[in-house]
Amino acid sequence: MSESEAICLVGWGAINQRVAALLAERGSPFDIVAVAVRDPARERDDLPLGARLISQPGDLAATGATLVVEAAGRSSVLPFGRAALAAGMDFAVSSTSALVDTAALSELIALAETGGRQLLVPPGALGGVDALAAASRLNLTDVEHRIVKPPRAWRGTAAETLCDLDALQAPLSFFQGSAREAADRFPQNANVAVITSLAGIGVDRTRVTLIADPEARLNAHEIRAEGDFGLLEIRLQNRPLATNPKSSEMTALNIVRLIENRAAGLVL
Repeated sequence: MSESEAICLVGWGAINQRVAALLAERGSPFDIVAVAVRDPARERDDLPLGARLISQPGDLAATGATLVVEAAGRSSVLPFGRAALAAGMDFAVSSTSALVDTAALSELIALAETGGRQLLVPPGALGGVDALAAASRLNLTDVEHRIVKPPRAWRGTAAETLCDLDALQAPLSFFQGSAREAADRFPQNANVAVITSLAGIGVDRTRVTLIADPEARLNAHEIRAEGDFGLLEIRLQNRPLATNPKSSEMTALNIVRLIENRAAGLVL
């Protein structure tokens, strides 16, 4: 990659704002040349220096970007992914709940392969995705992903219809199902379960448990996988983003890692 790769951010919410701030703080050799937002007419005084505002997927081709990073919600993934890959850009997806749509995932993969580009899925709030993906090269028999967050992180989601979040005195498991079901019902909180399923045994065989814990101060992910490789058990506790408790600091950090690895001599 060039020493100063051009990046377009799709979405200017908590995640991409944090990504841009971290890249600037670290002096990373990347130029954020454009930011895609739903309302480009609204004044924004916190954009990266030199970044232009765009609103439509068709605007991507004129930005000169070689990498597009999406963090704008499920509905943005397919249109911006199509446009980016068709324009010869790599496309990184944060709103991975969109990838439970088998047709959409297949289309994006086909576009990437045809154009010699890549559909990139950063690990989000997770660690150990590399080990799980490696383990899947042999037979995997079982994968479970448990997500434990404070009640406030579940507010504004379907969890409010399943339990009284304000009255909890102990941890409560309010959802158990497949990664597909979790991503469909909790797209803001359970995006990450789709990453586990893509790395492992698929969205329908990956079991997901969602838990609200009044004693929790961090967002926790517990992954357990068994197969011919052996046994994998991971527990990661993340600080929530200060501006959005539904997302974790690690989500932004993993995007920064993905971006910086594109120019690194040593890739980890």
